[in-house]
Amino acid sequence: MTSIDENSKEKLRSVSVDLNHDASLLIDIPDALCERDKVKFTVHTKTTLSSFQKPDFSVPRQHEDFIWLHDTLVETEDYAGLIIPPAPPKPDFDSPRDKMHKLGEGEATMTKEEYTKMKQELEAEYLAVFKKTVQVHEIFLQRLSSHPVLSKDRNFQIFLEYDQDVSSSYLNLEKLSDLFEKFRKVEGRVASDQDLKLTELLRYYMRDIQAAKDLLYRRARALADYENSNKALDKARLKSKDIPQAEEHQRQCLQKFDKLSESGKKELTSFKGRRVVAFRKNFIEMAELEIKHAKNSVALLQGCIELLKSN
Repeated sequence: MTSIDENSKEKLRSVSVDLNHDASLLIDIPDALCERDKVKFTVHTKTTLSSFQKPDFSVPRQHEDFIWLHDTLVETEDYAGLIIPPAPPKPDFDSPRDKMHKLGEGEATMTKEEYTKMKQELEAEYLAVFKKTVQVHEIFLQRLSSHPVLSKDRNFQIFLEYDQDVSSSYLNLEKLSDLFEKFRKVEGRVASDQDLKLTELLRYYMRDIQAAKDLLYRRARALADYENSNKALDKARLKSKDIPQAEEHQRQCLQKFDKLSESGKKELTSFKGRRVVAFRKNFIEMAELEIKHAKNSVALLQGCIELLKSN
């Protein structure tokens, strides 16, 4: 665990880059604490701007919060024509930590003076890396505070003022947004399945019913032809003229009508059974899909609830 002492703070400020600070918004990192692979920065702000709730305040921040701020600025369309200050690199203490570990392993082979000297050198190297890490994070914020446009960014103000973990809150909002987007897609699939399983089925059988009506119409026409042939036969017998032809025509019309009636009855019976089977099959499949989508929706809603509870 490493923190910045008073002398380190002064040395750190002496190597800061030259920036034209606006006295209305001054930012520095007066303290930082290194715990394993994480550095907790204390971001201190002094301001005379009325958009902030207090003139002097400090908030705890981690490296991920700085990355969140940088990414939101880069992704803002209004800032496409601006030079966004580069994000500070991720803290890396692996090299001095490994050296310190190796020093501990080789302690038995050294004199006390050699071990103490090397330990002091490694501690100084570690502190230098630590101070550099704090410096680049502080410069990033000072670059933003000195910019006439970026200094007024709402997310920047949230970063400086919000006393919770902004990156995790932002990520939670992103996750929540993703969950709602997935929920919207589930609803879209429900509508699509309903359209496929029900609407298209109804449309198809509307056309099929029309085909059945066409069959009945042809049978009705055959019946009308048969009735007309009976009238023609009666006239032929009354006039005693062309009776054999009229009788043959009547026989053909009756045969056609009977054939259409017999085949039509079978077709309509088959149509009725086929329609019942098709509707039953599609209703079952639709119910199964509704249950599946409902389970997905419940899981997504539970995820939303858990995410909201975690904020």
